[in-house]
Order: sequence, then C-alpha cells, then structure tokens
Amino acid sequence: MPSKRLIVSYVLDWVVIIILAAAGGGLNFTKPSTRPFSLLDLSISYPFKRASISVTTLALVALVAPAVIIVLISAILVPGTRARTSSTRSQTIRRKIWELHIGLIGLALSVALAFFVTQGLKNIFAKPRPHFIELCKPDLSNIASHRVGGYGQDISVRWTLVDSSICTETDSQKLADGYRSFPSGHCSFSWSGLLYLSLFLCSKFAIAIPYLSTQPTGHGGQIETARPVDVELLPLPATSSGERSKSPNWPATQPGAPSESVPLYNQAATPPNYGLILVLIPVAVATYIASTRYHEYWHFGFDVLSGSLIGILSAWFSFRWYHLPISRGQGWAWGPRSRERAFGIGVGVGNYVGPEGWDSGRSSTRRDVEAAAA
Repeated sequence: MPSKRLIVSYVLDWVVIIILAAAGGGLNFTKPSTRPFSLLDLSISYPFKRASISVTTLALVALVAPAVIIVLISAILVPGTRARTSSTRSQTIRRKIWELHIGLIGLALSVALAFFVTQGLKNIFAKPRPHFIELCKPDLSNIASHRVGGYGQDISVRWTLVDSSICTETDSQKLADGYRSFPSGHCSFSWSGLLYLSLFLCSKFAIAIPYLSTQPTGHGGQIETARPVDVELLPLPATSSGERSKSPNWPATQPGAPSESVPLYNQAATPPNYGLILVLIPVAVATYIASTRYHEYWHFGFDVLSGSLIGILSAWFSFRWYHLPISRGQGWAWGPRSRERAFGIGVGVGNYVGPEGWDSGRSSTRRDVEAAAA
C-alpha cells in the first residue's frame, strides 16, 4: 500500500492545480486595465457576432472529453497485453490506477496553467476586441468631454483618442470583457487540453516518427544494439533481510538484454496510418476552435496565435512533467516519488526516487540504519 505521506503529497499537487485554476477564474472577474481608443479605428469596428463555440462547449470538448478518453484508455488498455500477463492482479490494478491518476493530473495541470497565464495576460494588456466599438456603444453626442489624447480635433471632433467613459454599455462585466482580446482564451484552453490528449494517445499507442539508435555503428553499416524488448516488471527491491519487498514495480527495459547486430532498416518501423489520424483529430478540433475566434471577430490573428502558443507550451510541459518521452518511454508515465522524498529533497540528493520505495512500511535504508545503531 502507498504510504499516507505519499498520498498526501499527491493530494497537495492536486490542491496546487485547483488553486491555479481558481486564481485564473478570479482574474476573469477582475476589471482589466483600459486603453484609450479612436472611434475611427477600423480594426476595432467589426460587427458583433455571437460566438459559435460557447464557454460550456469549450469546457466539454477540451477538458471533459479528453478526461473521459483518458479514463477509458487507462481502464481498458493499460497495461499492455505482455505486461498484464507477467503481472499479478494487484500489480495490474495498481498500474491502471497510477496511469489514470497521472493522465488526469497532467491534463488538469495543462488546462489550469494555460487558463491562469491567459487570464493574467488579458488583464495586463487590456487589448480591445475587434468588435469593441459596437460593444461599447459610444456616446457620439459628447465626444469632446471624453477626449484623452490626439491632435486631430481640428480636422474632426472624432479624430481623437477617447477613454472607456464614452461607452454607454451598462453591463460592466461585458464591457470589461471587451478589453480581453489578447491572448485568446479559447485558443489556449483548447490547445492545452486537446494537444495534451494527442500526446497522451501518441504515448499509449506508440505513434512516433521512427528514429535510429544512438549506439555506435558496427561493421557493415549495422548498429550494435539490443533489440527492443517488451515492457517487463523490474525486479522487486531487496530488503535488508534479503527478501523482496512488497513495493510495486514500475516498467522499464530489462537490463542486461543480449546484444546483437541489427541492420539500420530494422531498427524501427512506421506505425499504422490510422494511428496518425487518431492523434490528429484533437489537433484538428483545436485548430477549428481557434479559427472561429478569428473569423467571428472575437480576436485578432496575433491573439489567436499567441493563445495557441500558450496552450501548446502548456500541453507539452505538462505531458513531459508526468510522462516519459514518447520515443523512449514505451507508453508509461513516470513512477511515483519515494516515500521519504514525497515533499522535497535536500542538497546532494540525486532525485525524488530513492531505494526506500513508497510503501507504507519503513524503508530498507531506515531499517539498516536502525539495525546498525542497535
């Protein structure tokens, strides 16, 4: 059983993600800075169109749907056939639960991070939307009293800069939203959830561009390397008494596999094309959502690109934070932190995985120390 200390440490991870998402939601209700604008600025004079992708639809497509798919894949396809046949029932269940947990926490981190960054930037930059003037409903009868800059009043009273006080829109939240064009929230949210799903699918179904081993080349254009081996269980760590501990094992390539000469063209093969289509569907959906924000006059092109980039970076970071590389990880997530390193490590400690494991019992290292002291 996992130790309570380790469980609490991952609960804390979820708490941090929830706080991040809540902070982003709070920023959405914070009044942004306002910028002067010109009533003759055609770039913000587009007509107002109702968004075809509502916030509810966006949440269902970019968050709920990926979460459901991750749950189904983790429940049905994890672990693979070879790993399942070489594992006990309890080990198989633990692997399913762990992969499910990591899949969902990675998705949550990706979406929460993109949401928080996007909402913060919206309030800082306060860029008017393309349909801002129609949203504002300016009072054209008293332009001079709202002028804050510009020297074109000798040409026309409208050839000046005015502030938001000229707007007659009474809904303050609606007017504030008119200053949130940069970056696009729909784009960052959709890419953060859907691209993460694509990366998850690539990992679980081994959809990757074939690559050559980095081992030195042998004679005859061949590479001296071990053939790829299926995932097996790592040996159980030994305790101080020489017995195998009950800590669960996490898959990796078997050490000490026999080496043989393999021709370059047999080092890898191209995955089936239907797998490529499968992982591109979420990307296509994210692209479509982003396109609607531009042609429906909710964002400028730069806003769309910037929001998409935020979502892409958030998805990639969150996936790599919790998962092994697609090309070398054989579809697995990183294993858990060790029990005694659940909340942090000090100077001189290698990483968050140690010989003590993560079960609820005392670590072998601690038992050795206690035995020596006795």
